[in-house]
Amino acid sequence: MTESEPESESSTPVYDLVGIGIGPFNLSLAALADGAPELRTLFLDAKPAFSWHPGLLMEGTTLQVPFLADLVTMVDPTSPWSYLNYLRHHDRMFPFFFSERFHIPRREYDAYCRWVTEGLPSCQFDAYVHQLGWDERRELFVVGHRTADGARTRVLARQVVLGVGTNPVVPEPLRPLISDTAHTGRVLHSADYRTHRARLAACDDVTVIGAGQSGAEVALDLLRHQDGAGAGGPYVRWLARTNAFAPMEYSKIGLEHFTPDYIRYFRALPEDRREQLVREQWQLYKGVSDETLGELHDEMYERTIGGTDPRAALHPGVEIVAAEVTADGYALTCRHAQQDALFEIRTSAIVSATGYAASRPAFLDGEHGLGALVDWDAQGRYRIDGDYRVALEPGVSGRLYVQNAEMHTHGVGAPDLTLGAWRAATILNAVAGRTVLRVPERAAWTTFGVPRPGPGTDSAHPRIPAPARSAVPEENVR
Repeated sequence: MTESEPESESSTPVYDLVGIGIGPFNLSLAALADGAPELRTLFLDAKPAFSWHPGLLMEGTTLQVPFLADLVTMVDPTSPWSYLNYLRHHDRMFPFFFSERFHIPRREYDAYCRWVTEGLPSCQFDAYVHQLGWDERRELFVVGHRTADGARTRVLARQVVLGVGTNPVVPEPLRPLISDTAHTGRVLHSADYRTHRARLAACDDVTVIGAGQSGAEVALDLLRHQDGAGAGGPYVRWLARTNAFAPMEYSKIGLEHFTPDYIRYFRALPEDRREQLVREQWQLYKGVSDETLGELHDEMYERTIGGTDPRAALHPGVEIVAAEVTADGYALTCRHAQQDALFEIRTSAIVSATGYAASRPAFLDGEHGLGALVDWDAQGRYRIDGDYRVALEPGVSGRLYVQNAEMHTHGVGAPDLTLGAWRAATILNAVAGRTVLRVPERAAWTTFGVPRPGPGTDSAHPRIPAPARSAVPEENVR
C-alpha cells in the first residue's frame, strides 16, 4: 500500500522477524532461518542487489578469514547455503580443490553472497527503510520502506534485527574536502577506491592514510601501477598513526579472541576495562596480513634494483593535523607523535583508509521512530545482552536485535566474519524460542579470566558464572 492510503490491519503482512540491511551478517541469519520453516522472515536492503565493499574488490585481494567462515558452515555445515555448495553449483569444486586455497578471493566471496540472496525469497532489495516504530496497541513493530520509484509499503514484525552495517570514518581535517564535490576522485575514503582507481593511478603523487588492511591494499595497488623502472605511475606515500605497520595477530592461540568463550569473558568486565581492551587489541582487527606486508616489501625491492630510489615512502607514527588546498593539489600538516615534530606533505590526491564505525540509522529518529524507546548508554550506544538483544523501554514487548554494533559490549569479534554464523544462530535460537541450531558452549583452549576449579587448577579459585542472558545487560540493571 502507499503511505497515502489508509492502513488496513488485515492487509498488512505480519512477520516473525524482519531484518533491516542485507550485509554478510543479516544474510547469515536469513540463510540459517531458511532451516526454520515455522518462522516467517523478511530482510530488506536499499541497494538494488547485494554488494560487499565494492570499492575494495581488487584483483588478488582475499578474505582475512578462512572460507569455513562463510555464512553458515561454522554452525551448520550441512546447510545448502555453504560456500562449498556454491562452488558445486558453479562447477568450481575441482578448480578450488587444486588451487589449495584456505583464504578465498574477496571477489568470489561477494559473488557467493549474491548467489545466496538470489536463492532466498526472504531477501528483498530496492527497499529503503525510512521508518521503524512500535505499535503499542497491536504490540508489533512497524517497518516502513520504499522502492527507488517511490512506492511505499509497511509491514509488521514481532521481532526486528538491525544489520545496517557501518559508515566510513574520516580524520576531521579531511572531512570538508571529502564532502566537497570539487575534490571528488582526489580526496576520498578507501570505500570508493575502485571507483576512482584509474584517476588516482594517473596522479603524480598519492598519499594513503591508515595502517590497516585497506590502507596496505590501496598502497600496494598503486605501487603496482608504477612501471617496471619505477618512473611511471604515482609516487606512493603511506601514513599511519600507529607506531608501526604491524601484522595482524594471526597465531592459533591469538585467534581464540574470536570465540564465544572470549565474548562471555569480555561481557562480564566493567565498562571502563572493556573500553581499554578494545583500544589495546587493535592488532587483532586493525593489523595487516603478513602476506600483504610481504608483497609491499617485494614491490619496493623490485623497484630499487640497480640503485634506483623508490617512488614510495612509509611513515608510521604520523597523524594529520590540518589539510588545505594548494594550486596543484593539497598540503597536509602532519605531526610525528614520538618526536613531537610538525612537518608538511604536498600531494596530488589523498585516500583515507581509516576504517568504519557503527552508526545510528536515521529511521530510528524519524517521526514515531523507535529511537525514543531505546535505552541508550551514556555514550549513545546500544545496550546489548548475550542474545544480541537491544535494551528497550519496558512498554515494548517486541524484541530488537543488532549485529556488528556491539564491540563495546562483546569485544573485537563484532565485525569479524569468523563469528558471523555463530552470532546469527544465537539470534535465531532466541527469535524461535527453541534451539534451531546448537551453538558450542566452549570453543577455545584459552582460559580467559580466573580459572575454575578442576584438574591442574587451584581449587581455592572462585567459580565465575557466565553472564546471565536477559533482555537487560548487567550494566543496565538498576
